[in-house]
Amino acid sequence: MKTDREKIRRALAEVRAVYAELARRPIERNCTLLTECCHFKLTGLTPYLTKGEALLAAKAFRATGRKQFPERTDGACPMLHPETARCMIYEYRPFGCRTHFCPAAGGPYARRDVLDLIRRLEAIDAALGGDGARALPGAVEAALRE
Repeated sequence: MKTDREKIRRALAEVRAVYAELARRPIERNCTLLTECCHFKLTGLTPYLTKGEALLAAKAFRATGRKQFPERTDGACPMLHPETARCMIYEYRPFGCRTHFCPAAGGPYARRDVLDLIRRLEAIDAALGGDGARALPGAVEAALRE
């Protein structure tokens, strides 16, 4: 029987594999790091994360030396650095951040182009006992408490 730690380690490796597979797909993107998409209150859109993604994001966030989100009143992503305005976990940013709606980067990915990857993330979520995708702030806060 796998230990919880081993189960999580494998799940995080699979989430990374999904992100790597997405990067290999020939879908035209041109992210210029404007970070407009990171301002959820401004856009009215918030990425949703599965449990595996939230655990990976929390792990990456902890690796920055932080244990809790900075206080934000502007409605921006809690992982957007308050001084540099850069994502603190860019390399490990969630699937929704990678396939987002940002017009400057090329708009949203067509669901048909990434549905297989979404299904893999959902399977990881189920294997970890998750209950479906949750809004980024709450999902990562819950993962930080685990």
